[in-house]
Amino acid sequence: MKNKTTILFKHGVGSIAAGLCIFLASSAAIAQSLSVLPVNIQMAPKQMATTLTVINQGAAETSVQIRAFAWKQVNGTEQLLPSDDVQVSPPIATIAPGATQVVRLVLRRAPQGSEATYRILLDQIPPVAESGTVRVALRLSIPVFALPNARAAAQVKYRVESKDGVATLVAVNEGTRHETLRDVTLNNGQGIDLKPAANASPYILAGATRSWPIAMGASGVPLVPGSMMQLTGIGDAGSVNEAVTVIGGP
Repeated sequence: MKNKTTILFKHGVGSIAAGLCIFLASSAAIAQSLSVLPVNIQMAPKQMATTLTVINQGAAETSVQIRAFAWKQVNGTEQLLPSDDVQVSPPIATIAPGATQVVRLVLRRAPQGSEATYRILLDQIPPVAESGTVRVALRLSIPVFALPNARAAAQVKYRVESKDGVATLVAVNEGTRHETLRDVTLNNGQGIDLKPAANASPYILAGATRSWPIAMGASGVPLVPGSMMQLTGIGDAGSVNEAVTVIGGP
């Protein structure tokens, strides 16, 4: 039986710069610079292949490992699961300074029913650090969205949950395509704007439920179950402007 590896990311951690892995604490650090184009990949219905370009903007040769994972959102946690749905070529590349590497991505099977979502992880393979230095290895995480058909669409319902003085914005995507939500503001109808936690992942995958704590700040205004708030933000199709009900928690 093969071992199963699951990578868990709290929301806000699986973005383009997913993290820095620091090897051997020391007095000096050497970071190699990589960039990737595009920063997210949208695959049209029946499209089975695409490419991304890795650019070495540093002054030294660098090696990267490229892997594909299925991407899920479960119980408020982003999960990256081993998957053979996406073939990556090459899986490891060495890139000269100022040079580029084209990486080919091929879907082994077409998505069915709902949009298929993946993340491509690019991990720098750090060279052996010189004495008195530390090598900083960069990880890049690129989202991939593969549509099953032209009719796939997001269908997101929003609500605000209030319990014991803690408020949370909840989004449930009942559709077959992901949605994004950025620059969110909630107005309580009394001239006070409230904002969900910053630096959270903007993606709401098909079939997923997302939640964001709302920073109440010094407003001192309680959220009454049954009352309405006005949500504004930016989604995939442009401005989002919806009336949202406040409900009491269980």
